[in-house]
Amino acid sequence: MTILAGKRVVLGVCGSVAAFKAAQLCSTLVQAGAEVDVILTRAAREFVTPLTFQSLTRRAVFGDLYGDVAANPSLSSAHVDVGMHADVLVICPATATTIARLAHGLADDMLACTALVSRAPMVVAPAMNVAMWEHPATQANLSTLLARGAAQVGPEFGRLAEGVVGMGRLASLEDVIGATRAALGRGGPLAGRRVVVTAGGTHEPIDPVRFVGNRSSGKMGYALAEAARDAGATVTLVSGPVSLARPWGVTVVPVQTARQMADATLDACDSADLLIMAAAVADYRPEVAADRKLKRTGDALAVTLAPNPDILATVSARFGDRLVKVGFAAETGEVTAEATRKVHAKGAHLICANDVSEVGSGFGTDTNRVTLFGRDGSAEALPMLPKPEVASRIVARAAEVVRAREE
Repeated sequence: MTILAGKRVVLGVCGSVAAFKAAQLCSTLVQAGAEVDVILTRAAREFVTPLTFQSLTRRAVFGDLYGDVAANPSLSSAHVDVGMHADVLVICPATATTIARLAHGLADDMLACTALVSRAPMVVAPAMNVAMWEHPATQANLSTLLARGAAQVGPEFGRLAEGVVGMGRLASLEDVIGATRAALGRGGPLAGRRVVVTAGGTHEPIDPVRFVGNRSSGKMGYALAEAARDAGATVTLVSGPVSLARPWGVTVVPVQTARQMADATLDACDSADLLIMAAAVADYRPEVAADRKLKRTGDALAVTLAPNPDILATVSARFGDRLVKVGFAAETGEVTAEATRKVHAKGAHLICANDVSEVGSGFGTDTNRVTLFGRDGSAEALPMLPKPEVASRIVARAAEVVRAREE
């Protein structure tokens, strides 16, 4: 279950050519379990119709503050009811006009009235012409909203509807969803905490072309970074080479080798409360990396391997129990014995162990089956679950350890 499940989301759609993308956003929110109340501005109805969103949400769609009331008197206080019960307001796409309305506290349409009534966090995803975006009035209005606590997503640089290239494209819907999740998690169990997550494998160069590595996709680590963000934390993600999009609201530090990951992790942990070491770090590296591509000779090639630093053990030695540490044990044999050994040998508070040879639980899969081993000898076996759900459970357990240390 995601943080969106059961939440009341008000989706405000404004009059932009990007308004059609709001339908996909609405569908994604509904599929994640959210209850979505859609408000279309008068201009938005020139681009998209209420029927589209009614079909997606199975709920009434709001728009004309006065016309809707005249047609249905029971909606006379809809802006109050919708605004008061909202968990988050998402304005996507947000036009210059609506941003100005919200910044100046106007109450001349349904969306503006709802925003004035609501005390829920707001996510603003601007989309407009580059000249409108760069105008000092738009920037000042947006700054006002940000000063009040709103979260801004985008815009992005690219080709705009009128054919020019510049800043003004609507942000990716993945980023809008990420910002929405982060807004919902502001008061979560890790609010005010700093969390470091490592993810992916490492590439240890043999020469400029070849490397020693492993099959890690980084999916588990990236899901953990998002789960920590959704729990209210400020998150730094130290990532090896992966083919995954950067999670919104997470600081990503890209690295290639185990030694680079060790340095970046130690630096990030200086001010952290929790480390989740999900990266599949190469245990060995070529002792000497050639500065030119090694040529094929037909003879055997011998590569001498040197041990890489044990990052989790190094962190434990430097920071002790000031920092809560969660490690991973990817095994192919006796999982329990190795996980129990690691939780003590590496100074971890929690080890998440899985058998990567099990179908659905290995590298690159969308699911995982892990057992959480604690210092106290506890072992909590989770069923096979999607990796985001596994991540949420691990973060929840880690948050309990963080809180328990302060009691």
